[in-house]
Amino acid sequence: MVYEAFLLVAVEALAVFLFIFLTGNRQDPVFRAALMAFLFLVTAAYFVHAWSGSGFTLAMKTWRIKLVKVGYAKVPFKDAALRYLLAWGWFAPALLAGALLELHGVKEWALALAAGAAAWGLTAFLDKDRQFLHDRIAGTRLIALPKVGKK
Repeated sequence: MVYEAFLLVAVEALAVFLFIFLTGNRQDPVFRAALMAFLFLVTAAYFVHAWSGSGFTLAMKTWRIKLVKVGYAKVPFKDAALRYLLAWGWFAPALLAGALLELHGVKEWALALAAGAAAWGLTAFLDKDRQFLHDRIAGTRLIALPKVGKK
């Protein structure tokens, strides 16, 4: 997840540059909200395209992890999109709680996000196949690919 975040920062930095260029770097609240929505959609495009295409992002390929759906050669677009939305379970509850509790400090937010991610991660222990909740609901699963032997 950390490696994925590093790669995603590059994708989103380009998106922010494009957004700022197109909007003239306007700072009105509506433009800040539009930037957040734009980044949400850019992130969705990154993951959904990768998952419904090859089945993995660059980070997943590096770690030899692939997203599959049983009975399909490729993960259907709607299932990849559903998985993306459901995967926000790693962060959304903590973001909502932090907003409701009016958290301000970096340490407070880091603690809230870490607790939320840990709680979501623990859902795998409640599943008989050790799948995360978002994979179980979306009907997808992560598989480990074998190491490619040297010739």
